[in-house]
Amino acid sequence: MVVTITVNGTKYTDDISPDLPLLDYVRSKGCLSVKRGCETSNCGLCTVHLDGKPVLSCSVLAVRANGRQVTTLEGLEEEARAFGAFLADEGGEQCGFCSPGFIMNVLAMAHELSDPTDEEIREYLAGNLCRCTGYQSQLRAIRKYLTSKKEG
Repeated sequence: MVVTITVNGTKYTDDISPDLPLLDYVRSKGCLSVKRGCETSNCGLCTVHLDGKPVLSCSVLAVRANGRQVTTLEGLEEEARAFGAFLADEGGEQCGFCSPGFIMNVLAMAHELSDPTDEEIREYLAGNLCRCTGYQSQLRAIRKYLTSKKEG
C-alpha cells in the first residue's frame, strides 16, 4: 500500500505493508527516540504526535497516518530540551528510558491544557510508566515548566 506521511516536517511516500506499526515506520525514518516497550499500549514509550495529538505508535498502523503529520521528539527538540532541563533539575529523569514518551505527552498536555490541576496532570500522563521515580519529581518538573511558560 502506498502512503504519504509527513514525519517531523519531511514528506515521505512509501510502499508499506498494511500491518506495519507506526512505531516501525518512524524508526525506519531515523526517529530513534520512539521506543518499543510493551507493545500492548500500556507503557507510553512509543508516544508520538499524530496531527498534534499524542498516540501510542505501537498500536497505530502506519496506514492510519497516510496524509497526516507525525511528530516525534526529534521534531520537537527545542521544546523537549526546555522541559528536559526541568525534569533533570528535579531528579525526574534517572535512567531516562521512559523520558522520550513522557516528554511527548507533557508537551502535548502543555499545548492542550492551559492551567491543569495536579489531578489533571496525573490523568493526562496515566499511560506513561516509569520504574525509577515515584512520579513526584516529575510532577514538580511539570509544574515548574508550565509556570515558566506562563511567565515567559
